[in-house]
Amino acid sequence: MPDSLNPFALIARRWQPSARFVERAALAAVVMSVVIVVTGGAVRLTESGLGCPTWPTCTDESLAPTHAMGVHGAIEFGNRMLTYVLCAAIGLLIVAARARTPVRRPLTRLGWAQFWIVMGNAVVGGVTVLTGLNPYIVSAHFLLSTALLTVAVLTWQRAREGDGPARAAVPGPVRQLTWLLVAAAALLIVAGTVVTGAGPHAGDAEEVRRIPLNWREITQVHVDLVYVVLGLTGALWFALRAVRAPAAPRRAVLALLAVLLGQGVIGYVQYVLHLPEVVVGMHMFGSCLVWIAVLRVLLAQRERLPVPPAAPGGEPVAPPAAAPARTADAAPSAAGR
Repeated sequence: MPDSLNPFALIARRWQPSARFVERAALAAVVMSVVIVVTGGAVRLTESGLGCPTWPTCTDESLAPTHAMGVHGAIEFGNRMLTYVLCAAIGLLIVAARARTPVRRPLTRLGWAQFWIVMGNAVVGGVTVLTGLNPYIVSAHFLLSTALLTVAVLTWQRAREGDGPARAAVPGPVRQLTWLLVAAAALLIVAGTVVTGAGPHAGDAEEVRRIPLNWREITQVHVDLVYVVLGLTGALWFALRAVRAPAAPRRAVLALLAVLLGQGVIGYVQYVLHLPEVVVGMHMFGSCLVWIAVLRVLLAQRERLPVPPAAPGGEPVAPPAAAPARTADAAPSAAGR
């Protein structure tokens, strides 16, 4: 498309967002991805899942909830409206990344990936309502939200880096241990989703189909996976110290450990108190923080060149010469310790 017809090119001629602005736009998308998960949990915990009994409108005759639908309709409709706020945050990120000189193609692609995940999840959310809160569809709805959060965190990290090739900051065996930790954390989230699908919070006051499993037994599996994730986190911290890894990966692991311990306390409290809604909501928020912390541990283990600044004429300044890349299993230099 000619630049004269390309809206992004027209915006770029009039607005040059700073790298800081792009980074904050990416962070806003992360925050909204968490908000949409927590408010979706609030819909379930307040039994508002069918507050709007149809989709995409709230009722057959009205786009918005009516007064007769009460607070449940308002909560469900409010969660739907937050999707537009999420799309606005993602749209701002895409426009800012595309308008900046030099153009951050990886960021725009990641931004569009977020947008299409949101669109797909909106359809899944509609199917959730139309199937009367089928627990398997509800679980897919949550897992797609987790996929969105994953891409959002990756985008946020990329916004703070350059676009050069990634270089390993830790030896190969440590990265393999980290991937094992990521896999265990993913299983932990899936198990938590199954607990929700089989547990007492069905999402509506009427009788709703549940996953035909004993939720207490699945909760025990969930707890066992917590111990696995904690053990792998501790092992990773000792491994990073053993190889004298840079400070950033070690700080990321300590942050993950702190989040895991806090989430463990919340999980224990909710179980002892028989799943009070407020504490369950806190646990859902904590699950987002755990996944973000796990992803940051993974992303802290590679490096990229910084984003080159733009020259006054709009042409990018040549980036500094890259340092010799370390081999996958080479220990970091003394300067990085």
